Amino acid sequence: MQESEQVTFDWAQLPLRNQSWQVSTYPTLNQREHAVIKFGSTGSNPLVRIHSECFTGDVLHSQRCDCGEQLELSISLIESSGYGYIIYLRNHEGRGIGLSEKIKAYKLQDQGMDTVEANIALGHQVDARKWNDAVAIVKKLGLKSITLLTNNPDKIASVEKAGITCVQRRLLVEVNKFNEKYLATKESKLGHKRGSK
Repeated sequence: MQESEQVTFDWAQLPLRNQSWQVSTYPTLNQREHAVIKFGSTGSNPLVRIHSECFTGDVLHSQRCDCGEQLELSISLIESSGYGYIIYLRNHEGRGIGLSEKIKAYKLQDQGMDTVEANIALGHQVDARKWNDAVAIVKKLGLKSITLLTNNPDKIASVEKAGITCVQRRLLVEVNKFNEKYLATKESKLGHKRGSK
């Protein structure tokens, strides 16, 4: 994906939980439209959450994954810090396989597969997401150094590869009987590291 030179952020007010956030969009050359949400306006090394769209977790608050919890926790942490961004990446549903295929993967998980095995069984990559758009957005925002709210080593590597100084801050979410295997698989097979720092 080549970053469009014409993109500028046109911010509008977005009140969240009695706090004053701002929202804009970032269209790309492949017709995807991502959302960029900002809290505060100044500060060094802002907290940044690069968040993949997840209908089941973000909208329905499914306990099957940790996506919704990570989004809510990121909002809280950014508000507490006074300055930061959430980059909400569209078309990333189910690690990039789409909602219909994610539901098929759920069914395979209901039959005993883990999330990685299910994606492979359906003929997909383990993780089809690309972080190019997120990196382009960070650059367009003019951020040279960020604290990235993530447990995902691929996100960190992509940001650092682009020459952006990146400090990781892990997100610790609650383990429950529905997401226990999912979280364990992310650690053992995808290299995600959970923790408070």
